[in-house]
Amino acid sequence: MGLLTALALIVSYVEFLIPIPIGIPGVKPGLANLVVVWALYTLRPGEALLINMLRIFLSGFLFGNLSMILYSLAGALVSFLCMYLVKRSGLLQVVGVSIAGGIMHNMGQLALAVLALETGSLVYYAPVLVLAGVVTGSVIGIVSREVLRRVPGQKTAS
Repeated sequence: MGLLTALALIVSYVEFLIPIPIGIPGVKPGLANLVVVWALYTLRPGEALLINMLRIFLSGFLFGNLSMILYSLAGALVSFLCMYLVKRSGLLQVVGVSIAGGIMHNMGQLALAVLALETGSLVYYAPVLVLAGVVTGSVIGIVSREVLRRVPGQKTAS
């Protein structure tokens, strides 16, 4: 778990350092979620959640600020709960679980922004965030599926 937390932190730092021109304000690829999805399929849910929470707090304290931590937590908690429930239901495979997580991460952050800024007008940004969640969730899901298939000795991705 320590190695996975360190890996997620490193990936977060690299993503923080390298500006990835997606063109949508506030949207990032979420590359550290590769580690979270992998952990969700190979460890117990509580362990995967702990890795995700540690990554958020550590990267927030090292490279960000309290606001970054709060928005990351909002997105991560909603996303993780959704991914866990969708995975547990068996309705979707790894890519679908990741897409659901990508969408819900953005919705969790949007909900926090609506509450913090006390304006419902931000919901007009939701379709853009859903599309971004589908795209980034697809990429993370495809890569996660392939990693799960290729790392020996682990459960196979469904």
